Amino acid sequence: MYSQKLLKPDGRALTLYSRQPIAEGLTAPSPSQEPVQANPHLRWHPLRGEWVAYASHRQGRTFMPPPQYNPLAPTTDPEFPTELPQGDYDVAVFDNRFPSLTQGANNPPNCIVETLPANGACEVVVFTQDPEASLGSLTLDHLDLLLQVWGDRTRLLGSIPQIQYVLPFENKGVEVGVTLHHPHGQIYAYPLIPPVCARMLEQQEKFYQEQGRGLLEDLIEKEIKDQQRIIYQDQYAIAFIPVCARYPYEVWLAPIQAVPSFIELSREQRQSLAKALKTVTLKYDGLWQRSFPYLMAWFQAPTDGNAHPEAHLHAQFYPPYRTREKLKYLAGTELAAGMFVNDALPEEKAKELQAVVVNLSEPVQV
Repeated sequence: MYSQKLLKPDGRALTLYSRQPIAEGLTAPSPSQEPVQANPHLRWHPLRGEWVAYASHRQGRTFMPPPQYNPLAPTTDPEFPTELPQGDYDVAVFDNRFPSLTQGANNPPNCIVETLPANGACEVVVFTQDPEASLGSLTLDHLDLLLQVWGDRTRLLGSIPQIQYVLPFENKGVEVGVTLHHPHGQIYAYPLIPPVCARMLEQQEKFYQEQGRGLLEDLIEKEIKDQQRIIYQDQYAIAFIPVCARYPYEVWLAPIQAVPSFIELSREQRQSLAKALKTVTLKYDGLWQRSFPYLMAWFQAPTDGNAHPEAHLHAQFYPPYRTREKLKYLAGTELAAGMFVNDALPEEKAKELQAVVVNLSEPVQV
């Protein structure tokens, strides 16, 4: 992996990553010359026992620009300012212009509940310069590079003392809230362990203390023995619809042998995860014959300086699903009560995805 660090005119950082050496002399552009003015803060939610972030400056962020303007595509046209330079590279990572968390956040307002500065980081990860691509259309070695990039960002962000958890994710499709069509994801680096991550880690730690092994590793072993819901499997990685899926087409993707984070992945595990990632996204698109929307989130060990042998790096895909020719989203019981109601058995939906034939070596038209 090759990388090159640049600084944008507005003071934001840009890092380019590539499978080949990157030419010197590239200049980092920016849609604006003005420094980012963001001072988000956190407020304590006494009933839920968790923090809520407030970032009112995000009201002015880019939303569905006209087709001729793609701020994530390299260009020299001054009429359409861009975030990325022209040049030969594969992946780009830069600070979000409209962050929900910043390292410089300070002086939170006085409220009737406890407040804190929203210290953290929000980065945009542009998967490729090709605006028509998707994860499923990228080559395996490109996906391998992306996994290395997530590892490098986890290492760099996790080394910041105030950062406790690093979460890479992708919102794909307008149905799940994406505001730019160019294939990209984000990384949020939190000053705390977010509630969902904390709850999963609590269950994993409890199991590890009682059983002396990882909870997800144990579940994967049982899924392999059961052989009903597996979407992809090789020696090092697996993708499957979990027996406890909350969404009909929910898929989990993980190395079979537990590693805490992207940083500890072996070369073989990365290559297998790339195959699993490409397989899952191609099967989603193939089942509906369209670029299918989803939320993909990668869960890993906290970066709080403690050992976390209970943690098991893995991704979870949450797609909306088609029922009666409509896309179904979260409803009252899921959002209000946190009790998910799944209208279909995981075994049934696994069979549908299993039946979709994909070829990992052929170019993909999206």
